[in-house]
Amino acid sequence: MADHITHDAIYDTVDRDDFDSMIEVDRYARRTGAFDEIISATEDHFWDPLDPAYVDFAQPFDTKNETIMPRDFTIELNCAVADRLDEGQQIRLANQVTRFSLSQILHGEQGALSLSASLCHVLWDPGAQEYAANQAREEARHVTAFSRYVAARWGTPLPVGKTLGDLMNELVLAPEVYKKLVGMQMLIEGLAMGAFATLHSKTHDPLLRRTVQLVMTDEAFHHRFGRIWAKRTVPKLTEEEHVKVEDWAAACFHKIFMNLVNAEQKQAIYPEFGLDWQWVRSAVMEAFTDTDRRRMMKENTNIFRVLIKTLLHGGIITERTRHLYEAWVDLGELGREPEGVVGDPIAEAAMDELREINRNKRKKIGRAMKEIAQAS
Repeated sequence: MADHITHDAIYDTVDRDDFDSMIEVDRYARRTGAFDEIISATEDHFWDPLDPAYVDFAQPFDTKNETIMPRDFTIELNCAVADRLDEGQQIRLANQVTRFSLSQILHGEQGALSLSASLCHVLWDPGAQEYAANQAREEARHVTAFSRYVAARWGTPLPVGKTLGDLMNELVLAPEVYKKLVGMQMLIEGLAMGAFATLHSKTHDPLLRRTVQLVMTDEAFHHRFGRIWAKRTVPKLTEEEHVKVEDWAAACFHKIFMNLVNAEQKQAIYPEFGLDWQWVRSAVMEAFTDTDRRRMMKENTNIFRVLIKTLLHGGIITERTRHLYEAWVDLGELGREPEGVVGDPIAEAAMDELREINRNKRKKIGRAMKEIAQAS
């Protein structure tokens, strides 16, 4: 039996092949209301990546002469690598690095879709199952949105990096619910919210800014689902269970922090520029020290800072593992910050706009139906 570590009936599970448990008569009346607010709000932040009223993927951008992200976003252009490239190559490399980053986000959204679908098979509570199904629907439109953005700017995405690919495989296939919820709903969703906030604030491309803004309206709720698990579960953990969850989360963090964006993960980019990935890695390591990493993690949109804050506020970091994170951030400062993540205000502002768009669409549909009825 899998060690799910839930401690709350709303996260009760059955075997993924045990469909008979899903059609037990008494089950239907045991629906939790813990996620009703999140489920009901989905109408407020509905958007359609195929409808230009929400986002128009026909918007042009001159990737040949302008970088999608600022140059300091491309770490390779701030070390000896830049000396080997002319101006045009530097712009192309910067945009290829952005292509890599957005490809990883696209793969991450597919991972979140597959994981949410896998939760539908095992969560026994109808309310929890409905939430998982709702998230799967929203993750599906994220896959569509980032697929369309990548297609508009580059044609095709780049392959998934080994670090992210291995982690998502572990999370999607894990039988333990706690690994799925901590790994995807807290770690990767927290990472995504930091990444989206960074992209939203720094990109030169209005289409990318709009795309991530819309995605953030959904992701803010997905991240909240993980926080609900933490509040209901972490205080009830035995010491042995807490050690298991804490150590697993720390191992995931270290793996992501040390490997997610290094040159080895991006090695498919470099051959067209005549660059060896191992030399690029050495050049980057020579120019950027641990001191630089600590400085960068002072920014409230830094993806790893957001991730650590999520674990800290979730009660997962204790004195046992505190030193692993304090090597990079001030946990006291993070602990004093309000709960939630940096992208929440951006998501809330976008939701106001979506409510208005959807309200106008409903009015148009209502008028059309009235005209049809009158005509008949």
